[in-house]
Amino acid sequence: MIRPELVARLRPWRETAAAAAAGAFGLWVASFGGLVFLPAGLTVTAFAAAWGLSALRRKRFAQAVNAPGMVEVDEGQIGYLGPAFGGYVALPDLTELRLLSMGGRRLWRLKQADGQALLIPVDAAGAERLFDAFASLPGMDSAALLAALEAPAGRGGASELRIVWSRPSATRLRARP
Repeated sequence: MIRPELVARLRPWRETAAAAAAGAFGLWVASFGGLVFLPAGLTVTAFAAAWGLSALRRKRFAQAVNAPGMVEVDEGQIGYLGPAFGGYVALPDLTELRLLSMGGRRLWRLKQADGQALLIPVDAAGAERLFDAFASLPGMDSAALLAALEAPAGRGGASELRIVWSRPSATRLRARP
């Protein structure tokens, strides 16, 4: 009934549209007024606005799938299963997140406390799931994450490393006298 091209263009917007519909529902409930409907409707609208903002950020984070391999995010663990390399990293073990640009390709570089690093192509299947995982890191700025991803990639053979996030050290977390 609906052309496949139109479905493909609208699919990335489905979560944002659902949040907008929830916001419209909340405003409709609030329009009844009173001590019950007004606060309930405004609460639903506020949650829908937060949901819509998060959906827009996730949509901006998503890339077209052009790289081999698959990303898994499960119970605080990020995994990449690629044809040549891969592995798993637990979110509590992450110490640094960098965006590596090498030869026109962009990769997330997830470094652990023991020095091991996992490289994940930005445009791998399932990489859009990384936004919520990265956003849960302590001190992560979602706007900085999106800005790093939207910056133009380095060209040529030279590599470029951009630090997106690093875990606060234990010495900085201690209270000062």
